[in-house]
Amino acid sequence: MAKHWADFQYEIYLHGMTGAVPRLPTDLTRLERLAEQRLGPGPVGYVAGSAGTGSTADANRAALDRRRIVPRMLRDVHERDLSVEVCGRALPAPLALAPVGVLSIMHPDAESAAARAAAAQGLPYILSSASSTPMEQVAEAMGDGERWFQLYWAKDREVTRSFLHRAKAAGYTALFVTLDTPLLAWRPRDLDQAYLPFLHGVGTANYFSDPAFRAGLAKPVHEDPNAAVRHFVGMFADPAKTWPDLAFLRENWDGPIVLKGILHPDDALRAAEAGVDGVVVSNHGGRQVAGSVAAADALPRVAEAAAGRLTVLFDSGIRTGDDIFKALALGAKSVLVGRPYAYGLGLDGQAGVEHVLRCLLAEFDLTLALSGHSRPTTPTADDLIEVSV
Repeated sequence: MAKHWADFQYEIYLHGMTGAVPRLPTDLTRLERLAEQRLGPGPVGYVAGSAGTGSTADANRAALDRRRIVPRMLRDVHERDLSVEVCGRALPAPLALAPVGVLSIMHPDAESAAARAAAAQGLPYILSSASSTPMEQVAEAMGDGERWFQLYWAKDREVTRSFLHRAKAAGYTALFVTLDTPLLAWRPRDLDQAYLPFLHGVGTANYFSDPAFRAGLAKPVHEDPNAAVRHFVGMFADPAKTWPDLAFLRENWDGPIVLKGILHPDDALRAAEAGVDGVVVSNHGGRQVAGSVAAADALPRVAEAAAGRLTVLFDSGIRTGDDIFKALALGAKSVLVGRPYAYGLGLDGQAGVEHVLRCLLAEFDLTLALSGHSRPTTPTADDLIEVSV
């Protein structure tokens, strides 16, 4: 019998019999404000901040809020099965932890704590290239847990090749390639604090531990950390990359490849032609292009273009269980969640991340059932209407 994620609510109520209440809010939209109250402005601003005025992040939320679910009655939803298959892997629910870099600014246990939380719930963890913990250490922390690796595609081919070989050796089974960050966007919250952790050697663990990266240094990292930072900054991203360059990744990675940051249906078609396995419809949570199309508004057209050719995933704006329902109804196979688990990590470590994941999936399980569905594959656009907000 499949796990009923919704049972988490009864666990909370039963604990309440002894006077215990959750350490963090179960309305996950409250986490950002709580993090702002308890954590430093630099770290919180880095996670919460967006490009420009924040209009794209606002549009992400508005696009999801504008879609309203139309529940159906008298359907047997007694038994639900939230499991899906993504990237050839069987997952217990259509949710993975998005790649969020530099997590040590939120909590000293950083990526390892988030990865353990994902593994404890059986959910995939996507490790950022820009993590503050080396990929091998994160892999060890999560044991047999499902793990995927996100690549920021460096200018240096040998560093990229080394990253891919290391990730494969450490048991990462899928490669997520972020395409929407060839340059760092104009982010006022970070600029106003003059806050960029990488310049202090934070978020560079995969690079500083990499033999190909270190081969480009005149001195070991510990002897001249500033030179290592400059070397990192010089190679971190490459705005000259084009579609034919994807062949290099396929030559050096024999597992599924997913392109993250796709918003236009023609780019989905190009991805299919390039032979990749999937796309993530994402605008980087509003962090890259101010004034960009909302991810949920882009999703239906990308899903239509990719139908039968690519697995379509979604992120940018997921905060609630009903958001997950809406994304699936609009054509996604699964979703990624980012900021909420980063806030949970900052507020309560591994336990905070697990709280976020369990809340999301409990609410999704209930939303699914109360809307007349027992599988995440059955909601469609017919289960939604659009309203003015």
